[in-house]
Amino acid sequence: MLPRCLRSWQAKLRSTLFSSLLMGAKNGRLKEDEARRYFQQLINAVDYCHSRGVYHRDLKPENLLLDSYGVLKISDFGLSTFEQQVREDGLLHTACGTPNYVAPEVLNNKGYDGTSADIWSCGVILFVLMAGYLPFDEPSIIALYKKICKAEFSCPGWLSSGAKKMIQHILDPNPVTRITIPEILENEWFKEGYKPAQFKVEEDVNLDDVDAVFGNSKEKLVTERKEKPVSMNAFELISSSKSFNLENLFEKQMGLVKRETRFTSQRPANEIMNKIEEAAKPLGFNVHKRDYKMKLQGDKHGRKGHLSVATEVFEMAPSVHMVELRKTGGDTLEFHKFYKTFSSGLQDIVWKSEETTEESRA
Repeated sequence: MLPRCLRSWQAKLRSTLFSSLLMGAKNGRLKEDEARRYFQQLINAVDYCHSRGVYHRDLKPENLLLDSYGVLKISDFGLSTFEQQVREDGLLHTACGTPNYVAPEVLNNKGYDGTSADIWSCGVILFVLMAGYLPFDEPSIIALYKKICKAEFSCPGWLSSGAKKMIQHILDPNPVTRITIPEILENEWFKEGYKPAQFKVEEDVNLDDVDAVFGNSKEKLVTERKEKPVSMNAFELISSSKSFNLENLFEKQMGLVKRETRFTSQRPANEIMNKIEEAAKPLGFNVHKRDYKMKLQGDKHGRKGHLSVATEVFEMAPSVHMVELRKTGGDTLEFHKFYKTFSSGLQDIVWKSEETTEESRA
């Protein structure tokens, strides 16, 4: 099953506005079982977006669609942003979204976590599905914002205790204590009739087919050839550089989340390989080496399975090497977090140009 997120306008033309379902419902609300089923699909879709480092920031019924099979889809990513766009404090700082569905921390203009903010919006949507009206709705913006920041709302009496507790856990004005998606997935009310989503993730993995290089046979484990690494020709060198990489330019224009990264080093190839192994093992990764290629396999089972990373060392010049790292399995957001910690252990082998050094000093 593909992720419940629109990939083209054709999909939108074949779908129905989710809000029209509410308008046709009795008293403008859905029965609890039906609301829960759509909420489960919404959480699956938002969880998938977050796993790819994407935050929607404008979730509301008007931005949800239903296809002919009753499958919920998220649309209108016009205000969405990406994990790489957070500032040094790890937070987003652009206030946006539809006022009635916006989280308190977004209104405070002190920075917010995109994951928690999207979860809040999902809670407002769940309330609307079952109550038939908004939890926060005031005639003036100032009064509305005060209600949202204090989370002043009350659930209607016809909601079950499980539904009320779920909404209260989501509409927690404190983003630190607000329920997370993993916690939602374990909630008893949520799990009733729940069918976990099966996402088809297409990874554009290179490095000469990592699984073919790293099999289970003994002769393929932890061995290195003594010759030098693969050399890059002029075209490969230009296309892999940040200044001339058309693929990187395309990804930046399309807002795609990167699954790979590169750095250069003036250290010998074997020293680079050993340093990568030293940095990866304390983070819980098994390391397999062969022909200046490495496979880092995480022990921990993450959101989308075990995180695995393929690396390869290329010779750019007699004393300069380029190291390519690519996620080959697991969650993209977890890859970003892993690399942030992992790269700190490689600082002494990364070649910093004069320009980079000056920027770091500024």
